[in-house]
Amino acid sequence: MNRCAWGSSNPLMIEYHDTEWGVPLHDEQRLFEFLILEGMQAGLSWNTILNKRENFRRAFAEFDVEKVARFGKREINRLLQDAGIIRNRLKIEAAINNAQRFIEVQKEFGSFDAYIWGFVNGKPIKNAFKSLKELPAKTPLSDAISKDLKQRGFKFVGSTIIYAHLQATGMVNDHTVGCFRYEEVGQ
Repeated sequence: MNRCAWGSSNPLMIEYHDTEWGVPLHDEQRLFEFLILEGMQAGLSWNTILNKRENFRRAFAEFDVEKVARFGKREINRLLQDAGIIRNRLKIEAAINNAQRFIEVQKEFGSFDAYIWGFVNGKPIKNAFKSLKELPAKTPLSDAISKDLKQRGFKFVGSTIIYAHLQATGMVNDHTVGCFRYEEVGQ
């Protein structure tokens, strides 16, 4: 079975590649989860984040955006002591801030899903890359979304982080054309 080269490094990455990555996602809680996890990944490998994913879920109230938005100093101190997650104060504070901004976007657009998918008119972009070397780290689309999110007060939403979010949530299909998932997620 052919899969994207990055998706065959270990069982956890294989599972993630084969079942989640690139699948169009419209669930508010999962969109919030990926936004937080992509921000936590900054400067680290996705493998590191996947290995800590269940710890992140536990630490961040199963990514319940309303609960995370209410986190204060006590929760920040708890998170800074949690060896199961990335204990970076700026990233933790950004996650809480982003929960608050996420709720604002939900109120303005009816859902974060409507907001973010509006950038692609509700339809995934299907790329046709043959190898990982061809995949961009960012695009004009991720630049535009990043800029808009920053104007709305989001943190840790640079263009590269946002492009990874677009890939993870299926807004762009960046499975390589030889990968068995390329056509599956493109339907």
